[in-house]
Amino acid sequence: MDIPTYEDMLAAHERIKPYIRRTEVRTSAYLNELTGADLFFKCENFQEPGAFKVRGACNAVFGLSEAEAKRGVATHSSGNHASCLSYAAMRRGIPCNVVMPRTAPQAKKDTVRRYGGVITECEPSTTSREATFAEVQDATGGDFVHPYNDPRVIAGQGTCSKEFMEQTGGLDMVVAPIGGGGMISGTCLTLATLAPETQVIAAEPEQADDAYRSFKAGYIIADDAPTTVADGLLVPLKERTWHFVSNHVSEIYTASEQEIVDAMKLIWKHLRIVMEPSSAVPMACVLKNPEAFKSKRVGLIVTGGNVDLDRLPWMTS
Repeated sequence: MDIPTYEDMLAAHERIKPYIRRTEVRTSAYLNELTGADLFFKCENFQEPGAFKVRGACNAVFGLSEAEAKRGVATHSSGNHASCLSYAAMRRGIPCNVVMPRTAPQAKKDTVRRYGGVITECEPSTTSREATFAEVQDATGGDFVHPYNDPRVIAGQGTCSKEFMEQTGGLDMVVAPIGGGGMISGTCLTLATLAPETQVIAAEPEQADDAYRSFKAGYIIADDAPTTVADGLLVPLKERTWHFVSNHVSEIYTASEQEIVDAMKLIWKHLRIVMEPSSAVPMACVLKNPEAFKSKRVGLIVTGGNVDLDRLPWMTS
C-alpha cells in the first residue's frame, strides 16, 4: 500500500501554490468565552471552489504526465471533491467526469458544471456510487482520482495543516470532520512530523458514525448509505485513511443532527462566514465535550462552504 510521506506533502505544497489560496485564520472572542478554549478557524471555505479538497485535487491533476493528462480525470464524490477536481482539470485544460449521488446539494452540482465537469448521477449509496463510477471510467479512460483513498490527495490535504501551524504559531489540538478521512489523514501526515505534540481529533455525525465505531473496534466498519445533514461525511474509511486514523488520531467525537445545525448557526452568526453542515461538526463536538478542550489552543478546520441557500438545514419548508 502506497502511503504518502511528509516529503510528499512538502512537494505537493510547492506544486499547488499557483492554484490554491492560503486561507485566512479567524477567531472569535465570544466563541472563546463560550467554550473556555482559544479557538482558531482555518477557513478553507474561502478556497475558489469553496472547499479544502482543491488541495488534493490540484496535487493529483498537476502531478499527471502530459500523456496521462490527455485522458482527463474521473472520480465519484458527494460534491466538494467533484467540484474541486473539476476546477483543477479546468485550470489544466483537461476533461473531468464525476459520479455524484442524485441527492447531492444542487449548489454542489452547479459548481461542478460551472468548472466544466460532466456529471453522471447515481443512487445515494456507496455501492451505487462505485458501480456507476466503474462504468464511467470504462467509457472515458480518465485517471481515477479517489476522493480520499489516494496518496496524492492525502498529501495535498496535508498542506492545510502546514499553513495552519505557521499561521497560529502552534496548537494543542487540531479538530477536523471525518467521513472518508482525507483531511484527517493529511492532518495526521503533517502533524506527526511538524508538531507531534499536537493532538489530532476527528469529529463525526452520530448518524454516520462508522469512523467512530471503527476507531473503537480497531478495524474498518463501513456503512453503505447513512443519512445526515452533514452530506460531505457519508462515505466510509478506506485502507490508506484507516492507516492514519488508527495510528495517529487521539479521539473521535460525535454530534447529533441538532447539535450540528446549532453549531452551524452559531458560527454563521459570530464568525460571519458561510460554512456547510459538515464543517460545523468540529464546533458541535467542542461544545458537546467542553472539558476535553478547556484552556487549550484548538484549531478547527472549516472544510467547506458550498451550501444550497434555498435549502438551509434550519428551514422548515
